[in-house]
Amino acid sequence: MSAQRMTREQRKGSAGSGLGPVRRFGRQIRLALALVGLAVPLSGCGTGALWDKFFAKDDTFVEEPADKLYNEGLYLMNQKHDPKAASKKFEEVDRQHPYSDWARKSLLMSSYAFYQAGDYDSCIGAATRYVTLHPGSPDAAYAQYLIAASHYDQIPDVSRDQGRTEKAISALNEVVRKYPTSEYAVSAKAKLEGARDQLAGKEMEIGRENLQKRNYIGAINRFKTVVTQYQTTRHVEEALARLTEAYMAIGIVGEAQTAAAVLGHNFPDSRWYKDAYNLVKSGGVEPSENTGSYISKAFKKLGLG
Repeated sequence: MSAQRMTREQRKGSAGSGLGPVRRFGRQIRLALALVGLAVPLSGCGTGALWDKFFAKDDTFVEEPADKLYNEGLYLMNQKHDPKAASKKFEEVDRQHPYSDWARKSLLMSSYAFYQAGDYDSCIGAATRYVTLHPGSPDAAYAQYLIAASHYDQIPDVSRDQGRTEKAISALNEVVRKYPTSEYAVSAKAKLEGARDQLAGKEMEIGRENLQKRNYIGAINRFKTVVTQYQTTRHVEEALARLTEAYMAIGIVGEAQTAAAVLGHNFPDSRWYKDAYNLVKSGGVEPSENTGSYISKAFKKLGLG
């Protein structure tokens, strides 16, 4: 402990027992600094820096075996359930043994540890580095999946900006495209549906707001996006019913009839179809599909029409 940091009691004890070597040396240094200060004023910061230099601890770096660090990381992950501490061990492997096979394994494990700790940005960074450095590795598919899962787990509520959702979709598609036969492709496809449903939900939210404000063209554009791009989501039934409502409101009866007809054909038991059917009937017409409509084409493209 340096003389600067000694407590009042310790200073009293030292005074009673005589000055030890460190204490005497400290006084000599302060005296020397005081003398120099007569010629060149020293700031408190400069004096402290010099003082710390004399009494700094010896932090000599000691390299540890890669396998030891790696196994310590595994222990912290599996036994202590401390992914943050584990990630530090895995990162240390990469720092001390950057070109070893242990470093490659540790980079993947640090990605996983970051993911478990909820540090998604660090996970994305480590996993991206793994894919870049080891694209031919059997574990590259898992690293790519961790990137996608990290984006997916950060998908916000539909009331907020969906930029993270779009990133999740892009990353999930990358898993499916690059590793179609891997076990992670199956999970990625399931997550894709969830992410797409979220984007469709955002479109529906804005469309309803426009409909309420009687901005029918704005509403139609939003519901059209759901019908043409997100036909497999749970929002498509309502989107078709809302299109029926908006088209009837502006007098484009033919498109309203088509929206109602496609809704009835694909979702005959839907409560939304009952609303759409009654709406077109109130206008003196029946649901009738125009096969040239974008609505009809969108569903025929998927084999649903």
